[in-house]
Amino acid sequence: MENFETVHNRKNTRSVKWDMVRELFHSEDVLPMWVADMDFKAPDAVNQAIIERAKHGIYGYTIADNSVKNSIVSWISRRHQWTIQSEWISFSPGVVTTLHMAIQSLTEPNDSILIQTPVYTPFYHVIKAHNRKIVKSPLIRENNYYQIDFQDFEEKLKNGVKAFILCNPHNPIGRVWTKEELTKIAELCKQYNVLIISDEIHCDLTYPDHNHISIASLSEEIADRTITCMAPSKTFNLAGLQASYAITSNTIMRKKLERQFLNQGFHGLNTMGTTALEAAYHHGEAWLDGLREILKGHYDYVKEEIEKHTPFQVTITEGTYLVWIDCSALGLDSKALRKFFNVEAKVGLNAGVEYGEEGDQFMRMNIACPRAILEEGVNRIIDALQNR
Repeated sequence: MENFETVHNRKNTRSVKWDMVRELFHSEDVLPMWVADMDFKAPDAVNQAIIERAKHGIYGYTIADNSVKNSIVSWISRRHQWTIQSEWISFSPGVVTTLHMAIQSLTEPNDSILIQTPVYTPFYHVIKAHNRKIVKSPLIRENNYYQIDFQDFEEKLKNGVKAFILCNPHNPIGRVWTKEELTKIAELCKQYNVLIISDEIHCDLTYPDHNHISIASLSEEIADRTITCMAPSKTFNLAGLQASYAITSNTIMRKKLERQFLNQGFHGLNTMGTTALEAAYHHGEAWLDGLREILKGHYDYVKEEIEKHTPFQVTITEGTYLVWIDCSALGLDSKALRKFFNVEAKVGLNAGVEYGEEGDQFMRMNIACPRAILEEGVNRIIDALQNR
């Protein structure tokens, strides 16, 4: 079992997070707490499965057979109380790749696609890249908590939106949408005949008192208009192995999606990605339960310390290992705010403006690291403010 307090040296491992610090933050002494991967080792069972597979020494073309698919079916049933069929599963190197393929195969150029802002940066890119129109329905922030503006949401759907990219749990704000909220979204998308592309990559990382619900699980009718994107990559820190999948019960949509993958030259997962996915879903449950407790404790620590010692507010969060910090009390524009964190605090966070103009006064912090690193980052921020 991983000791979540062990500090692992990730430098010189071609880590985007650790080996690109100078390139991104222009200094070697910035502590990276930005990109969404963890500073924890994957579960022992995953690492052992990869080692055993490597001992074979032959890495020819690999299939994701029924055993791999059934590990996904079982995981989703156990963890999320959603019964799916193995034939609904299509494989992909990543959720963002699936978003590209879904938009290309199931919408047309100039179609309007709705997103709820502030939201994960690639949502903007995948819409623009294929000459579709971005339609934004900003989330409402009240009492440091985000909710959906359903009046605005429906108004946008009325005006000819063809698809909606849902983020659940929502990155960067950490909301885990409730059954009531998801039902209302689903009813409106059904009413206005809108395709739902649901990014649920953080679904396993809800805090212990919150449960993830897949929007497609609400009914067969909703599932029929939904593509659900999932992966073990965030859950078990496997992003570099490039293994994800889409769940689509609608046969016509699924075939269109899979044809688009083939047209782009994608034929299946890599050998180690397949091995890791299956091992994680068979043997990673206890590790994950421990991780969720650690992340909730980290979040509570960050919220308490930041709000006690700084004028910042830490957004009420229900899932993910990403913390959304309101820094508007400094009165800085987004460029100056980024400079404060990078140069004065020497902590590398994601600038909130990357997620849309609604995030202009915010920063996103990755808390998936040993407590010693987390405390170092928080203390650097506090010290920098006190020394201003």
